[in-house]
Amino acid sequence: MLKIFNTLTRKKEKFIPIKNKQINLYVCGVTVYDFCHIGHARTFVVFDMIVRYLRHLGLKVKYIRNITDVDDKIILKSLEKNIDIKHFSNEMINAMKQDFFRLGIDLPDQEPRVTDHIHDIIEIITKLIKNQNAYINSEGDVVFSIDSDKSYGSLSRQSLKDLISRTCFTSSKIKKNPLDFVLWKKSKEKDKFFWESPWGKGRPGWHIECTAITNVVFKNYIDIHGGGSDLLFPHHENEISQSKCFNNKFRINFWMHSGMVIIDDQKMSKSLGNAYFLKDVLLKYQSEVLRYFFLSTHYRHPIYYSEKNLKIAESSLRYLYNALYNTDPISNSTEGIDLELLFYDAINDDFNTPKAFFILIKLAKKINYFKQSNLYKSNLLAFRLKKLAITLNFLLETPEDFLQKKSFFSQDKIKTIEILIEKRNISRQLKLWKEADQLRNEISKLNVILEDYNDKTFWRYKNS
Repeated sequence: MLKIFNTLTRKKEKFIPIKNKQINLYVCGVTVYDFCHIGHARTFVVFDMIVRYLRHLGLKVKYIRNITDVDDKIILKSLEKNIDIKHFSNEMINAMKQDFFRLGIDLPDQEPRVTDHIHDIIEIITKLIKNQNAYINSEGDVVFSIDSDKSYGSLSRQSLKDLISRTCFTSSKIKKNPLDFVLWKKSKEKDKFFWESPWGKGRPGWHIECTAITNVVFKNYIDIHGGGSDLLFPHHENEISQSKCFNNKFRINFWMHSGMVIIDDQKMSKSLGNAYFLKDVLLKYQSEVLRYFFLSTHYRHPIYYSEKNLKIAESSLRYLYNALYNTDPISNSTEGIDLELLFYDAINDDFNTPKAFFILIKLAKKINYFKQSNLYKSNLLAFRLKKLAITLNFLLETPEDFLQKKSFFSQDKIKTIEILIEKRNISRQLKLWKEADQLRNEISKLNVILEDYNDKTFWRYKNS
């Protein structure tokens, strides 16, 4: 039985779908003002793993991940670059999709953009004003009143007094309560990007976006609502408050939050200048290595990003691929079944991927042991290892391709390398050592490391 830690209740609970085997799952997506960084990657690899596993269990998952394509930062970046905002956001969305594809993240079932839901946002704000959950301030902005929701703060479990004491004082003419937040931001005269509304020209606040999309797509319930832990307050607290006030039938069964990425003992943040773009990291490390790294720490815990920890993940994954090297997996239902059960126990315990990885390493050790004495048994266990790893989207390449890091080369370059190696081997057979050394140097310039064995030469990509 799958158990999931519910942020709302602060405990692990048996996961029971609200409606039979149909799962509604929503994750807050990217604000596309720049390229995706490793913080995005961590969150979306985690939820990609979760969606894959739920489907593996035979559940039908409706997975929605929104895109924020209108925002102060997006507008500012488009103005800086002198690019039309729609063109700029489309460029960033395409870059995001390329990065996620390379990382093995499946597309969600729907990826709604905020700008396609402005009418829905206006409808919801209109009702919130009518229900006295929102008001128009002296600046012409529409603001949500947290005092209208007696349960406000229950998700993040924060004291409103403490929150207010930590909030910079805002004039009562603008907000009735310092924690009140903007639903609709009135445009200034110089603003070029806006929509018409009953309250004048303007654009939506951030928090109302998810409420609009989830109400349109899911109507009355979500089984799992996810996102990074940095969104817990104020974004998710504000979202659930306005959603309930708009639709008192609306229900979210489980809240799930992935931990932050820590770099040099600080939270990763573009404002701190310590953010790493995903596209840059993928130039040095294979996509499965990054996936392994992100899942090697339990999803709820902070993860410490460093070259050292990436190398550890790479070494672990190479160990698994090395175990599969020179095996011929044979389908079976018995060999290694004890470890398979332990693997599923780990995943069913709030997606404990570190423990599941430990099981995969144990299988690899067994495969290596039997390679020396019982190749048939080794092949049976190799099947078990691949079967379980594929559940989490690992061990998808051939061992040869992964160990050689062929994904870093074009087919033409691979062909060139292999021709040069063949020439070098012929030179070595003829004891033409000078020519062989010259060819080795030529191959090395292609960013390749050679490893000579008795019967063949093995090559692989050399990290820069």
